Amino acid sequence: MRCPRSALSKAKTHFSKLLARVRQGEEFTVTLRGKPVAKLVPVKAGFDPEDARKAMEDLRAIGRRAKLGKFDWQEWKRYRDEGRN
Repeated sequence: MRCPRSALSKAKTHFSKLLARVRQGEEFTVTLRGKPVAKLVPVKAGFDPEDARKAMEDLRAIGRRAKLGKFDWQEWKRYRDEGRN
């Protein structure tokens, strides 16, 4: 669902009502001057190992199609840590 004109001020004014509707499963895109700036969506409760497994399988399939070669954990840890210094 898209919030109407002056969505940012309306979202601020009615934030608790928006959250109540989000808890019921609705999604909202908040806009500023007609451009999306935020999205309110329900959060799944808890960690679902099946979702994580599926996401990992999808990433592996993308890597195979792109012919990226063997995954190098050390290389990716360096990328991760690069921004932490």
